[in-house]
Order: sequence, then C-alpha cells, then structure tokens
Amino acid sequence: MNPIPAISTAPDAPIGVFDSGVGGLSVLRHIRAQLPHEHLTYFADIGYAPYGDKPEAVVTARALAVADFLVTQGVKGLVVACNTATVAAIKAIRARYPLLPVVGVEPGLKPAVAASHNGKIGVLATDRTLSGEKFLQLRQQISANSGAEFVLMPCIGLADQINLGELDTPATQALLQRYVAPLIAQGVDTLVLGCTHYVFVQPGIEQVVERTSAHPVAIIDTGDAVARQIARLLHAAGLARTPAEGDAPARLQGYTSASAAELSAAFSNLLGLNPPVHSVTF
Repeated sequence: MNPIPAISTAPDAPIGVFDSGVGGLSVLRHIRAQLPHEHLTYFADIGYAPYGDKPEAVVTARALAVADFLVTQGVKGLVVACNTATVAAIKAIRARYPLLPVVGVEPGLKPAVAASHNGKIGVLATDRTLSGEKFLQLRQQISANSGAEFVLMPCIGLADQINLGELDTPATQALLQRYVAPLIAQGVDTLVLGCTHYVFVQPGIEQVVERTSAHPVAIIDTGDAVARQIARLLHAAGLARTPAEGDAPARLQGYTSASAAELSAAFSNLLGLNPPVHSVTF
C-alpha cells in the first residue's frame, strides 16, 4: 500500500467532494449555497462508473483511491457525495484518515418518516445501496422505532442516463415511469431520492407522481443536511474559511477519471458553472 498522504489543516484549503459521476454536483450545489466562502474541489469518477453494479470490495478500493487523490490535492475535509460509496467505504475512509472531517450521504429515511402521513415510504436507489449492510441496518432500526414501511426500488440504469446528460429524454422518462409508478401504486406518500444523481431528474419524477397519484407525495433529498454537517465539522475543527476583506474569492475546480469535456458540460448544464476541469488517471 502507498504511504498515507498527510491531510491539510489550513482553513484556506478546499473541501473535497466526490461521486462516481455527476450526481454529486447536486450536493456540491448545497455546499456552495451554505458555505459560499469555501474553496471546493470536485472529483467525478466517471471512468469507473457506475459504482452501483460493482462488488462492495471494488467500490471500497476505488473510493479509498479517490480519497487519497483528493487528500494529495490538499483538501481539509471530504464529502462522499455518493450513496453507494458511503455504504461501501465510509468506514474505511474514516479509518484511513481519522483526523479528516468526512461526511457521507445516506438515503433520508428519518426525514421521510417525519414527512409521511401513512408511514409507507418508497426508496429509489441503486441496487448496491439497497443491498448494503449499512442501509439495511438503518432501515431495520428506523422501521422498528417508527413502524414505517419502506418499499425499495433499485433503479438500474438511471444514474447512467443522468451521467450522459439525458435528463428529459424518452429513455429516461421510461425508466422513471418504470420505477416510480409501481411505488405510487403501492400507496407510498413519500419518496426518498437515495442516489445523489436522482435530484437532477426530480422534475420527471414529479411528473410521474402527478400522472399516477391521487394524493400529494413528498420527495426527500438529503443534500442540504450533508452541507450543514460538513459546515459543523469544519467549524468544530477550526477549519472554516472566514475570509477577511480583500481575500481571494472562493475557488472551484473539477477532476475526472474520464473526459474533462464531459465533466465541464455537466457543470455548465446542471449548475450553470464553468470551473477549470482536469482529466486524471490513477
């Protein structure tokens, strides 16, 4: 194993954010809104996507490699903006970097219970997330405490469509109909977006709900909570960036294991941003 890189303890260092693709940009958007002074470095592991159909050991090894890369880029904190990578690798990342503030994402089961009126909640996620031990333990615990019923829907191929930028194509609409309509038919009144990618097709999900449900359905996205948590950890560690007058504005840059042009297009199309983007291999 390569030596473990040293982590940065400088408030002016960036926060690292990574996902298997572009879905984590939905989390990055929340972080930029809540922490406008913070520098951000985003890594899209598109060359190894999707994570959701790979064995857990493979995802863990890849997530550790991405974490190592971001630490070598000088990040002071890390957001694992991928449900699958959180389920598979968050413990390993924290064990490797015990002094690094690390936040993962997980399906918003607790806020879904609070939002639900009938206790029947649909969860849209990758198969790997839904079959992971961390998720299954969380579901069992919350079900036992609340009596809520979680109806799970593995959305095979949906994250791939979003990575391709196909947010409102007939193929993507067909997938949304295939995955959302059966949950509505089973009477769920709350839907959890259990993959960061799915936020970008929320309008399409809402259209399926409008066509198929006779009652309102709440949709839960946990990106805002993730942003609040990394803010808390940075403040607690004395690492929050509070620029004085005249300091440089917050920087944003991107890296990807695939085409830089592909990630640049995603930044532009999904967030209206045009940061510098670099393609790297490791």
